[in-house]
Amino acid sequence: MDAEVFARELEHALEERKPIPPLSGRGLKGIHAAYQVQEAWTKIRITKGDSVVGRKIGLTSKAVQMQLGVDQPDFGNLWASRFLGVGERAEVPFGLFLQPRVEGELAFLIGRRLMGPHVTPQEVLASTEAVAFAIEVVDSRIVNWQICIEDTVADNASFGAFMVGPWERTLLTEDLATLGFVLYRNGEAVTHGMGAACLGHPAEAVAWLANTLSLFGVALEPGEIVMSGAWAPMQPVNPGDVFTLVGARGRALSLYFSG
Repeated sequence: MDAEVFARELEHALEERKPIPPLSGRGLKGIHAAYQVQEAWTKIRITKGDSVVGRKIGLTSKAVQMQLGVDQPDFGNLWASRFLGVGERAEVPFGLFLQPRVEGELAFLIGRRLMGPHVTPQEVLASTEAVAFAIEVVDSRIVNWQICIEDTVADNASFGAFMVGPWERTLLTEDLATLGFVLYRNGEAVTHGMGAACLGHPAEAVAWLANTLSLFGVALEPGEIVMSGAWAPMQPVNPGDVFTLVGARGRALSLYFSG
């Protein structure tokens, strides 16, 4: 298995919008090897002028694990080139993606360095500057989403793009496990979720990330954004769709897929 070869395949798929056959069927075996591909791909992105603004946690919801046939979380990098900004509305061209889906979750803005391997959810909350409801576009460079855990890990945890609602410190005073949201497509409710669906508590997911990153000698640093993982099943996207996430106390953010 050559991590560089697979990384270049993923980069070509990203740029040309042409999915590739599953890597797991072509010699990619094991989580460690999959993260090596992810790291190699990130290096390619950086050499092309991109940068990493944080991390995303994937596969935190049992519903999403069942959708994709996997049984554990993973993580990937948030690329600056795919950051749609902070605010209540954003627009992104549908043609930027291959086979996009949308999910709602909570984003964390890290205020103090978090280094595992023994980070607790309480430490996560104490080290968080603010949180915000967020929309993630998940996308797969693997044909027809025919993925196992190695495929999605190598594929940067199936990252597509993300937007973050206004950052709020006051949300940190609430029980994030009991927060809920409803996700609408073109004005029609399509799914809903609660924070408890994210590994029991969104801060638990961030603690998992900090502790897992420590195995690679990496910490969560101040200013980084962490997308803590989905609370509900992913939703398919068509050109022209508008997704609106309405969270606690009527907080709302919308993402329009133009084209």
